[in-house]
Amino acid sequence: MMNKAFAVGRFDLDIALRDASLDEMNRVARRSLANASIGVEAFDAYHSARELFETLEALHEGQRGAKRKLAQVLSCECDDYQRCLYYTVAGRGVLQMLDDLEWLIDLLKARCEVSAGLFRSGTLPLVQINPYVSAEPDGPVPARGGEFEQGASWFLDPALGGQVGE
Repeated sequence: MMNKAFAVGRFDLDIALRDASLDEMNRVARRSLANASIGVEAFDAYHSARELFETLEALHEGQRGAKRKLAQVLSCECDDYQRCLYYTVAGRGVLQMLDDLEWLIDLLKARCEVSAGLFRSGTLPLVQINPYVSAEPDGPVPARGGEFEQGASWFLDPALGGQVGE
């Protein structure tokens, strides 16, 4: 048998996100998170999702300054990616929010590692088309104040044994 080399083209960094967004075994929120991340630069997406996760985790744990940090993240004057991630999971129960974001972070971390390996080897990945047409927010952003009330999903999470009443 003879080994024959053939060109495979550039690697699509978004392939795992595309697969995850179509996998019916994934919760709707996870499919939405994957879709929202397609085309977002690998390292930006990873660090944005991780910052949001760590902020929500700190808020869940009642850490001092966590509300202010969340308000800061959501009121950032950059593109709407982090806000999109937050509002995709918001209101679904804190444990599910954290679980879904951690799932996304795992996908994005692997994507970063592949991207870094490609760049180190001098290979360029398939060109990604950034879904955000502007580096600024598109519309109003939340206020920066750290004093806000947390909704029922932070306290009545079904995974914590709580039930949202009528």
